[in-house]
Amino acid sequence: MDDDWICGRLGEDEPWQLGAVNPPVFENSLFTFGSVAELSEAIKDEDERYVYWRGTNPTVDLLQRKLAALERAERAKCFGSGMGAISAAISSLVSAGDHVLVLGAIYGPTTQFLRYLEKYGVTHTHVEDLAGCDSAIRDTTRLLYFESPSYMRYAVVDIASVTGWAREHGLRTMMDNTWSTPIFQKPITLGVDLVVHSLSKYIGGHSDLVGGVVCGSTELIRPLALTEYQLYGAAMSPHDAAKAIKGLRTLPVRMAAHQERGLAVAEFLASHEKVRAVNHPAFSGHPALKQMSGFSGLFSLELDSDDRAEVAAFAGRLRHFRIGVSWGGFESLVITPAVTIEESVRATMGIPVGLVRLSVGLEAAGTLIADLALALEGVRRLA
Repeated sequence: MDDDWICGRLGEDEPWQLGAVNPPVFENSLFTFGSVAELSEAIKDEDERYVYWRGTNPTVDLLQRKLAALERAERAKCFGSGMGAISAAISSLVSAGDHVLVLGAIYGPTTQFLRYLEKYGVTHTHVEDLAGCDSAIRDTTRLLYFESPSYMRYAVVDIASVTGWAREHGLRTMMDNTWSTPIFQKPITLGVDLVVHSLSKYIGGHSDLVGGVVCGSTELIRPLALTEYQLYGAAMSPHDAAKAIKGLRTLPVRMAAHQERGLAVAEFLASHEKVRAVNHPAFSGHPALKQMSGFSGLFSLELDSDDRAEVAAFAGRLRHFRIGVSWGGFESLVITPAVTIEESVRATMGIPVGLVRLSVGLEAAGTLIADLALALEGVRRLA
């Protein structure tokens, strides 16, 4: 199936939609039945049958079908937040006494969740590469978790090599694909077992919803939907699902624009004398770049400064890049991890003081470049 058609039309011509140009939003918290016996049967299968909002909902189902098709997965389950999806998916794959391998830098709250699981006897080890995996794997290792590109440094990970190694060692794999979206990268086709996204970012695309999704095989998604999804209570609302469906309609066009503007800004910064480095996958020269068909507008730069106050002042001088967490919307954003991320988490990810993350939105590239140029004038270079 064509991605543009999936984003725009998949599942939107069914009788229950009555020809509406926008799919209906089912606001009801529950569904009723003709008999107690019918309700009893439905309760046994709340992932397939509509019983209660906490289980599933027709509007949410439509979004799940679209996301599963985009990722080339059998099933998808949407959650009320990205961390809801990540926490439930990890929990579904590990038990007390198990060990998780974390490859490369990952989203800070995911690391915090893995630390939280230690009180239940689930341990984890961070490694930099597959050689590190060889050294760190244990008899109790069950899961290999990673992102590509990696968090904050945006290093490319060879997905096929990672999943091949994991299969050889009998491990499940889970990957966060939020940076690329399914438009630019499809990890399941490269062997990943479970793929997660924060729908709050590019897929929603307008900074007006919070949500997450887990995509994978029916074998893995169905038990997750009937247990962790139900018991953790992180159900997605139909209103947020409707917003995400609208976001999908423009996703291919928006991702092309984010790529164009992001590369223009990154190329300007890469040539600037006060910038030590630009961490953008397009500049990596990694052989595995072929696994991606494009690039988003999220990357980082490293200022030629090791002074936290000066790094914060640089962000404060920007006018078109607003200071704020998250990313993936129309607006351009900036954040300084050395100031905002817990020191122990930052050290784990190897983030230098001078690192600044930029989310290039949909404003004109020239406007954003001029803004950065003016802010960089105030940065004092190291001797």
